[in-house]
Amino acid sequence: MNVASEFAQKSLDEIKELLAGATLTVYSVARPTSADQPVDRSGKLATFTFATPAFNTPSEDGSEVPSFVANPVPGLDAGTPGFARAVTAEGTVIADFSAGPGDREIKFAEVTVSTNAPVKVAKFKFNPEGGWPEREDYYDSHPRPGFEMPKVR
Repeated sequence: MNVASEFAQKSLDEIKELLAGATLTVYSVARPTSADQPVDRSGKLATFTFATPAFNTPSEDGSEVPSFVANPVPGLDAGTPGFARAVTAEGTVIADFSAGPGDREIKFAEVTVSTNAPVKVAKFKFNPEGGWPEREDYYDSHPRPGFEMPKVR
């Protein structure tokens, strides 16, 4: 999860509270390096609306149980999910999440999205470090503009 700078000091529980009533828009292509940057060159594939509260008790495997107004939702366009952006009802960006098949923060029941076909969130987990789980060696080792090099653990 890459949190917008406005909410960077918030705890995970506070972020979950902010997501109540927010929209989660799924985009194709890779996410911007920061949630503060606009989305460009990415198609909108689906939009979910979080219910209030946005999350139920986490499941036994540690994944979150999101509450959406509707799940599944109809696909808006055809493509492969790359990331999802959460935005408050007032239009303020909260955070970007890795999304798609595989070990992502948001995993869908489908690998790709088709226009008007159902899109369902199958699994949701938070990765507060903001990394890409399948390529830590690459994504978390190279400098990004405006960010320090990651510390060796």
